[in-house]
Amino acid sequence: MSRFGVFALTLSGIATTALLGGLSGCGDNKTTAVTGAVSSNAPDHRRSSDYHDFIVEELASGLDHPWSIAFLPNGDSLITERSGQLRRMQENTLLPEPVSGVPTVVAENQGGLMEVVLHPDFSSTRMIYLSYAKACDEGGATTAVGRGIFNNENSIENFEDIFVADACATGGRHHAGKLLFDGDGYLFVTVGDRGQDPRAQDASDHAGVTLRLHDDGSIPDDNPFVGDADKDDAIWSYGHRNAQGMVLHPGTGDLWQHEHGPRGGDEINLIRPGLNYGWPEVTHGVEYSGEYIGPDEKEGMEPPLKHWTPSIAPSGMTLYDGDAFPDWRGDLFVGALAGEHIARVRFDADNQEVEEERLLDDAGLRFRDVRTGPDGMIYLLTDDSDGKLLRISP
Repeated sequence: MSRFGVFALTLSGIATTALLGGLSGCGDNKTTAVTGAVSSNAPDHRRSSDYHDFIVEELASGLDHPWSIAFLPNGDSLITERSGQLRRMQENTLLPEPVSGVPTVVAENQGGLMEVVLHPDFSSTRMIYLSYAKACDEGGATTAVGRGIFNNENSIENFEDIFVADACATGGRHHAGKLLFDGDGYLFVTVGDRGQDPRAQDASDHAGVTLRLHDDGSIPDDNPFVGDADKDDAIWSYGHRNAQGMVLHPGTGDLWQHEHGPRGGDEINLIRPGLNYGWPEVTHGVEYSGEYIGPDEKEGMEPPLKHWTPSIAPSGMTLYDGDAFPDWRGDLFVGALAGEHIARVRFDADNQEVEEERLLDDAGLRFRDVRTGPDGMIYLLTDDSDGKLLRISP
């Protein structure tokens, strides 16, 4: 049985600003009213948690539904906005002009400009990678990954797609779009089921999968389905609904991932090559109407390490391995959109959940991305038309 450490944090001494209520869409269409936001550049807004006191600072605001953040070696950072802009933070200032050279995106519903990551050898290659919703010739959109050279003039040169998923659909739902390089330089990409549940069980289709690619978009020869005529060579795992969190364990190299369930059934999974994670054949959730979908367990399909029922709408995740918060080292920090908090989840050496604590659960914010910065601080992006970049410091 897991230990729930639910913390009611205080907003005393913090200025709050009213935001629009009833935001829809990017939390997998799960909505909650937004009542207020942390708004502070002051030096001392203290919080308490089970292990550490910490301070929340607002570094930037006015972002249009920010989705992802990447940290440059010189201390700058890049932030994607779902509507199609890539923004640069320089010396803790958000530059007014977006980065040029970004591809044209289909900004519809949950689709748009999504992830930004650096090439593992960025210092030499200057390459950045973007995932985004790309128009399909036959209508609708799919999930694409491209790369280009980032220069010091605030532009991307020679941007080109390296992989366009076979996952076209209309409606702008469930693009997923998470990108992650592992220690061997392989690029992992998540693609959602596009709101068409059965596609996730078809391993010849790119909807509802995790892909594994070389850094140029080509397919590794040792992917699990290479040589199987009934399955796609690029697929690493399948049976996913909409995976918007992905991290590597720094000790084991294991790939951890979370995905949205429908009404309940959000999952944390340990991703192994060639395995079927069950959606929609198995789930702890039900349809938004309350209709039954399937059992929560079935032979031949991987059960989650953890599920949230009711749903929190998880988005963004970091496995903390910094020095600023030593007693948090090894914990997962998961953003919650509909749940409006940061979930700190601890697993033991056998990958069994041992505790969960909810942070910032009274701030009224939809948390889109969660990252550990090079400085060991935790950085948060909030999903709103006036989105914010926040920093958690000791």
